[in-house]
Amino acid sequence: KIPWRLSRHQKARARKRLRAVDNVISVVDQALAKQGLSTRAIERWKEEMPAEQEMVPRDKYTIFDRKVRGIAKVDEG
Repeated sequence: KIPWRLSRHQKARARKRLRAVDNVISVVDQALAKQGLSTRAIERWKEEMPAEQEMVPRDKYTIFDRKVRGIAKVDEG
């Protein structure tokens, strides 16, 4: 039984996961910059992917169900 809206706790965990991804990207970018290096993947990620604060709620809270084959999503709340 899955409600069609995410609870505030589920939303908070989703935001926390997104911020963790943003943190990893920034740490890797800073470490590479300190060594004078850069990768195309990191630069492309920074150009194409918005940070958690910049994301619209529809994108931020759309979660894909890992148990279903194909693309099945539990929509935002």
